[in-house]
Amino acid sequence: MSSSWTNRPGPAATSAPLSSMASDRAVRIALVESYGRFRSHLRKRLRVQEDAEEVLQTFMLRALERSSDLRDANAVRGWLSRILSTTIADFHRQRSRAIKEASFTAELNERLAIDRSQEADQEICECLHQYLALLRAEQAEIIRRIDLADEPRELVALELGVTVNNITVRLHRARQALKGRLEEICEACEDENYFVCRCNEVRRK
Repeated sequence: MSSSWTNRPGPAATSAPLSSMASDRAVRIALVESYGRFRSHLRKRLRVQEDAEEVLQTFMLRALERSSDLRDANAVRGWLSRILSTTIADFHRQRSRAIKEASFTAELNERLAIDRSQEADQEICECLHQYLALLRAEQAEIIRRIDLADEPRELVALELGVTVNNITVRLHRARQALKGRLEEICEACEDENYFVCRCNEVRRK
């Protein structure tokens, strides 16, 4: 951070290592004295005021939580500068990750919605119920609850203690696993048509 606040003299240095109380006091004094400069710097750097305020609060909490790491009161401003830089970098990484996850979830939900719309009004193959038992327990459960019982994904995610995105991925994998089982065992189930039941027709031949 290139702001002039880093060049101002800090609290007087001591020859002995700082106690936890002394380091906490040095950090608090520096934060109070430079609060306006931190805020101005972040608003210019991030442009969006809400983002700047979020990063500022995170930075100050981190600085206070890690105050015992400060060994030299005279170096407090450089120490804070490093924490601020790390906090800004973490913010950008988290924002980028959130955007990617949101994009992935939207794409996956769209694909699954198309799949389910194609399956609508079709008779589900009786083999599906029979071979659910061949899947892992968690895969069978998620298909029963969401595909067969039509439970909301949000409710299932809440009960299992995971995110909706995680449930969406689990459901996709469970469907793929079930499809594989049906195609391996059921001679009436053809690729892309295993939701149309022809088992009785085949058995009569």
